[in-house]
Amino acid sequence: MMISKKKMIVITICIFVCIGFSFWQNNSLQTSYYTYSCKDIPSSFDGYCIVQISDLHNKNFGKQPNRLIEEIQVLTPDMIVITGDIIDSNHTNIDTAIAFLEEAVKIAPCYYITGNHELWLEEAVRSDLMERISNTGTVILNDEAIDITIKTDTNTTSGDSNDNKTSVSESFTLVGLDDGSLLSDTLHTLTKDNDKSQFILLLAHEPQNMMLYSKENVDLILSGHAHGGQVRLPFVGGLVAPDQGFLPDYTEGLHEENGVSMIISRGIGNSVVPVRVFNRPEIICIDLKSE
Repeated sequence: MMISKKKMIVITICIFVCIGFSFWQNNSLQTSYYTYSCKDIPSSFDGYCIVQISDLHNKNFGKQPNRLIEEIQVLTPDMIVITGDIIDSNHTNIDTAIAFLEEAVKIAPCYYITGNHELWLEEAVRSDLMERISNTGTVILNDEAIDITIKTDTNTTSGDSNDNKTSVSESFTLVGLDDGSLLSDTLHTLTKDNDKSQFILLLAHEPQNMMLYSKENVDLILSGHAHGGQVRLPFVGGLVAPDQGFLPDYTEGLHEENGVSMIISRGIGNSVVPVRVFNRPEIICIDLKSE
């Protein structure tokens, strides 16, 4: 059966519209904003801005400084966290990952944890990646807990009206889990002795373990891995996610379990499935609020 010229034109237009929409969906960055309030956040950290980047998968947004870096700069973060899969094990390009980090550390201190794709690398390649990440000044949290501290000077007035300055330090705990430790007792070991009144922020790449994380002494979890469910449909959400299968529960946004909050990034790049649908690459921006 011959297709009329009019139908051919309509089909051609539809094809180009679909291609254009797909390109926009996969390359147009979106920033999602959250405010997280907690009584355990010290007053010095009120308004503290955390930017989360997840699942870069070698995605490149142009020459340096690229669009991703420019978007982060606008947010003026106090901290940048990279929650795994900065490379893709199927087509690893360490140079792209390092180029991003070299620019990111100029904006704010950067903290990084591994994802499953880093664990899938050959040992020599993974070792090279970790060394080069460390050389950028990015802090690799490999099953570690560190204190993030702010020192503030307060003026006190003595009896003779002379001003004296007193330095006050306040901090919260940042915990980073290696992707190979998510199902172990590592998180319990890292947090069991912490003061219950200390605000604890956990970086853990895979969100499907939310119930396990929420049983430990943590307040807020930042995760990725699910790529937003790859294809998102209205009233349905994400269709499929690694380690969760079809119609997954944890693909994006804010979740609560046992009084613990988790924010899941839809990520930046793609891996096995190269196309996102109604699921633009996402930057997460979180403002901390002290209650």
